[in-house]
Amino acid sequence: MSEVVKGLLYSQDHEWIKVDGNKASIGITDFAQAQLGEVVYVELPEVGDEFAKDDEVSSIESVKAASAIITPVSGTIVAVNEELEDAPESVNSTPYENHIFVIELSDESELGNLMNDAAYEEFIKTL
Repeated sequence: MSEVVKGLLYSQDHEWIKVDGNKASIGITDFAQAQLGEVVYVELPEVGDEFAKDDEVSSIESVKAASAIITPVSGTIVAVNEELEDAPESVNSTPYENHIFVIELSDESELGNLMNDAAYEEFIKTL
């Protein structure tokens, strides 16, 4: 069973969201990294770029496939995890400690559309 961290929010696209005030760190879940396999490249978005909920922000590539990173909330990118450029495989070993980007929320009500840890655990059991 995939690890699901308590206290985070989750999207149906298998991103985790850690909210801190009006900013949210976003990365991929343990379930997502396990499905992808060995991650070899993470494309980072540009700081300052604005995205709407469900926009493709960047991509992640593994030895098996490439996958889009979809933002579960609207906002402006305020930081990216540049360490992933040199060590993309850290997404596999510690997915919840390696966010891909931080977004400043433009509509905090969108957080209500996300799953809590218990709901996400139930969701991935159905897959």
